[in-house]
Parts: sequence; structure tokens; C-alpha cells
Amino acid sequence: MAKGLAVLESFDTERQRLNATQAAQRAGLTRAAARRHLLTLAHLGYLESDGSHFWLSAKVLRFSGSYLASARLPRTAQPTLNRLAAQTRDAYSVAVLEGDAVVIVARSVAAQFMGDWDGSSLALGQSSPSGNRLMAYGMHLGARLPAHASSTGRVLLASLPEPELSAWLEGRVLARLTPHTVTEPRLLCEILAQVRRQDYCIASEEHELGVHAVAVPLRNLEGKTVGALNAVLTPARLARGAIQRELLPLLQEAARELRALL
Repeated sequence: MAKGLAVLESFDTERQRLNATQAAQRAGLTRAAARRHLLTLAHLGYLESDGSHFWLSAKVLRFSGSYLASARLPRTAQPTLNRLAAQTRDAYSVAVLEGDAVVIVARSVAAQFMGDWDGSSLALGQSSPSGNRLMAYGMHLGARLPAHASSTGRVLLASLPEPELSAWLEGRVLARLTPHTVTEPRLLCEILAQVRRQDYCIASEEHELGVHAVAVPLRNLEGKTVGALNAVLTPARLARGAIQRELLPLLQEAARELRALL
């Protein structure tokens, strides 16, 4: 079962279609074993195939649909995200830590302009012909972002006990995603210490050029961090000081409201 799931997880946004050799390399299996699992998953309806390549089918959404319908965090946070997006017309999301990445489990935007989307994971805050700002488009539910280079990831890493953070960093290569990405573990630890002190994180152009975000921790009544709430804003709003003046107070107040519900 573990090997079959490893094959299923080998499909991602970078590789939507895989043959047996590619799946074997990504899952750490022999080609023969990978092919057996691919055929089984196709037989069960979780993959589709043209005979040589395989890709995910809509059936895999059963897992995410069940999670979103039953998990407390996304259900509780969604109304708050909708209210914030309508209030400021920025993009908001809630993420949780999963391995080396954060996973978006809830999100809301006020408007999306698919016709102007340039194919990047975020719409970079450019303006549409109508004058409206583009919201973050590609940050869909279930999207994974590198924890070390995202505002939500740093908030969640900063909340880990020291032994767990050390174990997370041990032997880990921090990928450079832009010229601004912090890849030195010592420097990342210093940043996380600052995040821990100030209880929020601002990340600018470390995951993607033109993308700026601010995040705060979401805690339950026991004080445990169960997720991170963030807002993505455009360079123009960053330059006008929107984070400190507008977004951070809104996020902090929303986190306080949600604490009693989590």
C-alpha cells in the first residue's frame, strides 16, 4: 500500500504525465514494481492512461473532498477568509505544514481574471484592462509551497519545538527558488527566531518574483499552532505600506476570532 501511494504521489504540478520509468525514479521503485502499481491504480480508476503514460483522474478528488468536508480547520476558517477577501480584495489562505512544504487547505479571493493570467502560479498583481487588480490565481486548494520560502511555512516552522525544528532542518537542502530565497540553514533559523518573537512573518519574492505575503499563526484554545493564515498582496500595495497599516491588524484580529472556534 505504501508503495502504491508513493507512485500516486509522484504525480504533481511539474509532472502531470508519467511513464513507468519516470514513476519508478520518482517513487524509488524498480520499473517493474512501478508499472504494476500504475496498472492497479488505473484499474481502480485513480489514474488514466494512453497505454504508455499515466495521469491522475478525477477520482483522486474523493480524498481531498472528504478532508475538506470533515476537517475542522478549513470549515471553520472559510467564512473568515471570504469576509477578509471581500473587505480588502486581497487573496487569503490557510495552510498547514506537511513534510517539507505547506499545503493550502482553505482560500478565498475577491476576484479572478483568468483571461489575463500569464501562467505563473500567482498573477503578480498586474492590472486588468478594467482597472481591477489581479488576485492570486494559481494558489488552489491542495497546492504545496516550500515551507522555508513562504510566509505560512515560516510561521509554522517557528512554532515547532526546538528538537522538531532541528530534526526538520537536519540534512535538508533548502532550494533556491528566486535570487531572494534564503537557503542557508543558519540564516533561516535566525529568521524563524524573529518570527517567533514578533508572532508574524513577511516574505517577499522568496517563493516567486513579484509575490509578497504576510502570515500569522492560527492557534487553538490550548495555544497549539494548528495552521497559518496569510494574505498575498501586490508590489504596489507593499510599497504603500499596506501590510503594517492594513493587513497585519486584520490577520491578527481574525486569528483571535478563530482561536475560540479551533
